[in-house]
Amino acid sequence: MIAYPTEALDLHTRLLKCGLETETCAIYWRRVEPGQHVDPNEVLHGYWFGDKRLDRIKVLLTNLRARFDAFPRALQALHTWQPTAPGDRAVVGHVHLALSDPLYRAFVDVYLPARRGSLRAEVDLAGVTDWVGSQGPGRWTMATRRQFASKLLGAAREVGLVTGRRDPRGLSIPRVSDDALTYTLYLLRHLAFDGTLFDNPYLRSLGLEPGFLRPRLARLPDLAVRGLGDVMEVDWAFDDVAGWARARHGEAT
Repeated sequence: MIAYPTEALDLHTRLLKCGLETETCAIYWRRVEPGQHVDPNEVLHGYWFGDKRLDRIKVLLTNLRARFDAFPRALQALHTWQPTAPGDRAVVGHVHLALSDPLYRAFVDVYLPARRGSLRAEVDLAGVTDWVGSQGPGRWTMATRRQFASKLLGAAREVGLVTGRRDPRGLSIPRVSDDALTYTLYLLRHLAFDGTLFDNPYLRSLGLEPGFLRPRLARLPDLAVRGLGDVMEVDWAFDDVAGWARARHGEAT
C-alpha cells in the first residue's frame, strides 16, 4: 500500500511567527527543489528575502519546509510552474498553509463559512479570539489567543477571504483560476486528507463547494470527470502534479 503525505493533524504555534507570506513562498519555490538543503546563511548573503535578519530567515525556512518540503511532488511542480499571477500564488500558499496547520484549516473551512452564512456576514478580532480559545480550551493565554486571531485574519485577508484591516471586517471569496484549481486537484490526488477529492476543506474554504465545483470541472482540460450523483470517476491527463506542471508550464528557468 502506498503511503501518501498527509495533512497536519496536531495543533502547533508556527503561525504566530509566520503568516501566509505569499511572496516569500514564491521566492522559495523559485529557488528550491525537493531534497535540496538550504543553508540559512546562503539565504542571508544571497538576499533571497531582502534584508531580513538571520533569525527571521531561520523562522521562515522552518515554516516553508513544513508547508512545501513535506509534499515533494508539489514543490517540484511549483519550482517548474512558478505562478506569476498574484492570485494564483495566494491560493497556492493558502492551500499549503491549510495543509500544514489544522487551526488555520478549521478557521477557513468552518469558522469563516459559518460567519458568511450568518445574519451579519462579518468577523472581528474579539470573535476570532473567542473561537481560537474554543479550539484548545486552557491551552493558550488570552494574549496568545489574540495573537493567533490576528494572524488568522491576516492570512485570510491576504488570500481574499477577509476584507479590510479594521473591525468589523467583511467576508469575500477569492477568484480561483483554472490553473490554481487544477494544481490543487492534482496535489490532493496523492495526499491523505479528511474528505474526498471534490469535497474537502481546501476547496470548500475557497468557496468551491461540490455544487459550485461541478461546472468548473467541466472546463478543465487536464482531467475529465464522469459519473452521476456522488459517484464520480476521474481520468487524469498526467501522472501527478509535477507531471502536470512540466507539461503545461515547462521547465523552470
